[in-house]
Amino acid sequence: MNTETKAKPIRVLLVDDHTLFRKGLAELLEQRGAITVAGIASNADEALKILSETQPDVIITDLNMPPHGGLSLLRQLVIDGWNGPVLILTVSDDEEDLSAALQAGAKGYLLKDMEPDDVVDAVQRAVRGETVVAPAMTLKLVNLLQGGGTTNTKADTLKLLTAREHEILQQLSQGLSNKAIARVLDISHDTVKLHVKHILAKLNLTSRVEAAVFAVEQKVAEQGRRINS
Repeated sequence: MNTETKAKPIRVLLVDDHTLFRKGLAELLEQRGAITVAGIASNADEALKILSETQPDVIITDLNMPPHGGLSLLRQLVIDGWNGPVLILTVSDDEEDLSAALQAGAKGYLLKDMEPDDVVDAVQRAVRGETVVAPAMTLKLVNLLQGGGTTNTKADTLKLLTAREHEILQQLSQGLSNKAIARVLDISHDTVKLHVKHILAKLNLTSRVEAAVFAVEQKVAEQGRRINS
């Protein structure tokens, strides 16, 4: 008898004022199998009305929508005590918008030109408790977080990494996705995922975003260029 149980699909509430984009994103997510679209709303007010009916695990919302945008939705969800992750999915790559979204309580900031598989991966990681940011926004996140300085203790932890893990950390500092790293280093996607898992464990970090920030702070990419030159 097969006792293996199939994981429950992640339930998503989509909020976007563009009908074609909503429908396209819903189809994209449903095709992946691990995600089901529990509800669709065209604005923040509509999302709040159907939230209790849809019971989503995660909310994906646009940033700029009439009459109230994604930030308004985020703030109201906090007031209402909803504790699930909210991901912003937008065309805006502005650093101020990123900052405002994270301060309002967003657990992720994704861009609409991301690869479909990367969006799905971000949703799955957000549900696991990670903060997820589009690869193209990584350096802007670093700019927001910089100012605390670094310590020798942090630098010393780099010595725990293997040569391959150091290579992958360099790629993370450039904001590359696992798929892109696999192509650059000519290794499998699963191998990259395993190495990233080991990197996070060794550096005592919880997400690839933290690893990218750490790598930039420690100038890992520059170290790699010096070694290879």
